Amino acid sequence: MAAGRRVVPGALVALLVVGVVGWAWWQHRGQAGDAEPSGPSPTSIPSSPSALPLNPGYDEARRMLEVLPVKGWDRVQDFKRYRFGERWSDDVDVEFGHNGCNTRDDILRRDLTQVQLRRGTCLVQRGVLRDPYSGQTIAFVRGPETSEAVQVDHLVSLADAWYKGARSWDDRRRRDFANDPRNLLAVGGQANFDKAFRDAAGWLPANVAFECEFVARQISVKTVYGLWVSANEKTAMQRVLRRC
Repeated sequence: MAAGRRVVPGALVALLVVGVVGWAWWQHRGQAGDAEPSGPSPTSIPSSPSALPLNPGYDEARRMLEVLPVKGWDRVQDFKRYRFGERWSDDVDVEFGHNGCNTRDDILRRDLTQVQLRRGTCLVQRGVLRDPYSGQTIAFVRGPETSEAVQVDHLVSLADAWYKGARSWDDRRRRDFANDPRNLLAVGGQANFDKAFRDAAGWLPANVAFECEFVARQISVKTVYGLWVSANEKTAMQRVLRRC
């Protein structure tokens, strides 16, 4: 009987230890793994950005705009184009990436009509652009003195992205952003020059018929990549979307 009495306390101790360890693990899991997030990070990116549409409906664009973070421009003036990688790189993990063609020609093939390619390549030799920014029709002919008549614009400019969240990204994410077809449009050279780095508070297309799509696509891109908008930018976007 004495031996039996010595076993019982040992078993109880073992059960208590298991119980304490299990309780501690559960508390840690609840705090670290299952805790509800406190809110979206302004520079976080959904794990599957392709799930968002290139051109969302206007009701959806209004909804997305209301949940975008609103902050001022980051005033540290350190934007450099090279921070977004080699221009028109094919080494990216977005649509058209790793297809053997540079991003500029990918977008020209997508956006131009009557496209003629250089034999045996994916280089666009000729085509016709209906410029969404100006509404003008522009003939594209590849050549040192003619190619720049049609350019590829970032709807959300690289500078705007840099000062509204992209500074904290790694190099690969910035390179993907710079070559993501959802953020790219073939446009007339003059319109691209006029737009430059400006957001919707500072520039809207001269072609008023394209304003709604322009703003909706900017909102979609900023949602996909977790960028913020300024207060003036949000007001300008809301003003446009009220007419859509």
